[in-house]
Amino acid sequence: MTGMLRGYGVGLTALFLVAALAWALVLIILPQLTMLERAVTQPKRALDSSIAMQMSRDARSCAALLAMQGTKPDAAPTAGPGAISGATSSDLAVPAIGGMLSVPAIGTTAPTASTPPVRPYILQCDRADTHWRLRRDDEAPPVYLDTEYGIETLRVDATAPLPAQIDMARQISALTQALATRLQAQEARAFPYTMDNFQALAAPRLIPIPPDRQQAEDARLSNRLMTLIGLRFERDGQTYERLALVTLTRTLWFAMLATALALLLCYPIAYKVALATPPDKAVWLFLGLVIPYAIVELMRIYAWTTIIDNQGLINGLLRAAHLVSEPIQFNRFPGTVFVVIVYTYVLFMVFPIYNVMTTLDRNQIDAARDLGASPLRLHWRVIAPHAKPGIAVGCIATFMLSAGAFSVPRIISRGLQAEWFSQTIYNKFFESANANVGAAYSFGYTLICVLLVALFMWLMRTRLKDFARAQ
Repeated sequence: MTGMLRGYGVGLTALFLVAALAWALVLIILPQLTMLERAVTQPKRALDSSIAMQMSRDARSCAALLAMQGTKPDAAPTAGPGAISGATSSDLAVPAIGGMLSVPAIGTTAPTASTPPVRPYILQCDRADTHWRLRRDDEAPPVYLDTEYGIETLRVDATAPLPAQIDMARQISALTQALATRLQAQEARAFPYTMDNFQALAAPRLIPIPPDRQQAEDARLSNRLMTLIGLRFERDGQTYERLALVTLTRTLWFAMLATALALLLCYPIAYKVALATPPDKAVWLFLGLVIPYAIVELMRIYAWTTIIDNQGLINGLLRAAHLVSEPIQFNRFPGTVFVVIVYTYVLFMVFPIYNVMTTLDRNQIDAARDLGASPLRLHWRVIAPHAKPGIAVGCIATFMLSAGAFSVPRIISRGLQAEWFSQTIYNKFFESANANVGAAYSFGYTLICVLLVALFMWLMRTRLKDFARAQ
């Protein structure tokens, strides 16, 4: 701070600090606070009042659809608004614009003298049942709406006369509507935040395994490791896995492997460009690294699909050389994702290491060689310690980008590999429309990654100010 005041003066320094604080507030703090608020908020559709309200709507729709069937329980539906001419009582009743659409039901037969017509199947009538299970923890005993709140157990009986079914549906609608209103008032007074969304991250899921496969699955090394760390367990003869934590752990492990692979590839490149190449040739090497990144990242990832595809470049060369008879399924190999991730984020590893290595006095390298240091000892004792800030910055940047990678595993694997945690978060937000749980996953994942980065900095004995050397 003193150096900034001395170099730029009070005005520019204050402007810089205000801009930095505004950037941190708008792009870091506020988004995370918004995500945290959503993460600790119970989804509305999981509230008991929402379930009661949905049941009221279903029962009301059931009554309206039944009313369109007519008032004669033993007669086939008559033609009318929304009805199809010639439809029988064994047809499906599907809500449609302007009325009800009757569709032939699968596995049903037309009514005969010996088989009197029955009410068509209506989904809303099937759901009109006050003995409906409420959303609770999977490990908790089941809780039902009627027994939990002391309301009468009612349901629409498909074998009852049609007027009786209509009356029952209306009773259920009125009863659950009153219950929903009462529950909404209670929930408005209750504490609005909960940790249930975070608990979903560690929730176990039943894994159905045939008995003849149980022993083989238990013997697998990956399953043994998951059992050892508590991600997989058996209870009452059934196998359970904490699927979300399994995906998170696997993604972090893959991100670490990708970071290690990037470091192994990029450290020699950075050394070659910075210290082992004359300046005029180093420019061309540097351009060779930078030019491919003038192409949009997504296009570079799609370009890899033409290389690893079953009819792609690699398989084409292997088959032309008669080395393989069938194409190799590269999109099934996790190693393919690693390679593409390293290719995609290689500059984030090379640049910091290169920037620090260029500040090393070459006389130190010559002195170490004169003292008889081997190449391995030269790098271990002289070059690597000097480049440590650049290595730390490169590893952190590559790890964070790999851990949050979405397009690479999604496009390269095409769903043929286990998904990465970023894909799980995406599915929670957009596929299953469960944004609250997705927010909990996202915030928890960010926190875990930050803790891992802090642990890495502590192990590397790297401080924040050392990062300035890598820029």
